Amino acid sequence: MAKKVVLGFSGGLDTTFCVKYLGEDQGYEVHSIIVNTGGFSEEELKKIEEHAYNLGVKTHTTVNAVKGYYDRIIKYLIYGNVLKNNTYPLSVSAERLSQALHIAEHVKKLNADAVAHGSTGAGNDQVRFDMVFHILIPGVEIITPIRDLKLSREAEIEYLKGKGVNMNFAKAVYSINKGLWGTSVGGKETLSSKGMLPEEAWPTQVTKTGSEEVKLHFEKGELKKINDKEFAHPSEAIQYLQTIAGAYGVGRDIHVGDTIIGIKGRVGFEAAAPMVILKAHHALEKHVLTKWQLNWKDQLAQFYGNWLHEGQIMDPVMRDIEAYLESSQAHVTGDVFVHLQPYRFQIIGIESAYDLMSSKFGKYGEMNTGFTGEDVRGFSKIFGNQTSIYMSVKEENEKK
Repeated sequence: MAKKVVLGFSGGLDTTFCVKYLGEDQGYEVHSIIVNTGGFSEEELKKIEEHAYNLGVKTHTTVNAVKGYYDRIIKYLIYGNVLKNNTYPLSVSAERLSQALHIAEHVKKLNADAVAHGSTGAGNDQVRFDMVFHILIPGVEIITPIRDLKLSREAEIEYLKGKGVNMNFAKAVYSINKGLWGTSVGGKETLSSKGMLPEEAWPTQVTKTGSEEVKLHFEKGELKKINDKEFAHPSEAIQYLQTIAGAYGVGRDIHVGDTIIGIKGRVGFEAAAPMVILKAHHALEKHVLTKWQLNWKDQLAQFYGNWLHEGQIMDPVMRDIEAYLESSQAHVTGDVFVHLQPYRFQIIGIESAYDLMSSKFGKYGEMNTGFTGEDVRGFSKIFGNQTSIYMSVKEENEKK
């Protein structure tokens, strides 16, 4: 009986090669799986399924992971206002972990002998997939034909043509990866340290002129309404906001980051809804959280984002930080008003029952109602007391 291998399958050149190589050259019974994290339409998923069966897979499974992806990962990225290097909303790195988790579950379900993915040996994804598989399905062989065989694109095409595979082998000028939490765009301009993607390279073109205001309603840190339109699940609110903000061309940027394997990489991305949501959520938090809640949340969230980016979603410290992030959102409820224009957006302000900037406690720079000038005079002396003692002792010893 042939050994079973579960293959993470996208329908592209690399994973197409993997089906033929594993099935016909290595004698495996191939079970393909695609995990949709928001990047595929129903029509595209059907075409990918047809392609998989035409290649000869034993079974093909499509997992709709959008809501689970939000619940397990994106929710905490929003709670933490996570932007890698203050720029990138972890569009691709986060979804790779969601995909790896589902693939591992499928391996268990089928009791497969091996698991395979189409990563090359040049990027972060190989580490993310391998590490999750080592942790969740220890002992299961991990097969990576593209990495192991060090294949060029041309060699893959020649091999598949020899197998009678008929597909579009033309390489797109730009490499695009779309998901719920943004779209990455790679091309010749991102291969060096200087260069910006041209207008035509961005998947979402700017079609809106003028401006508009949108109202985002958060409940305990989660986006539940947009312009009073209610959504059953926050992932649907994200997708709806993308249709509004994307056409303004907001959320475009170039990210320069440190890869897990030690080299620096540069990639373009567009993330209209994620960037608007993160900035709106942060604006609301600045009004409703205390100074030290914000301070500690920033520190923990930065670590959380970096560790997630490097594939360490299974580390138990991540559950501990998620518990803190969840707790911090108890009062993050209210409306945020955002002004959208071509290529930019601005937070206009917030309205919340938990707003700590209430005028009944005083107006910054004008007057206070909770204390007197004499109170401040005494507080100032006490607040700096230890430093005053330090300076006095220091001066005494310097005179000796």
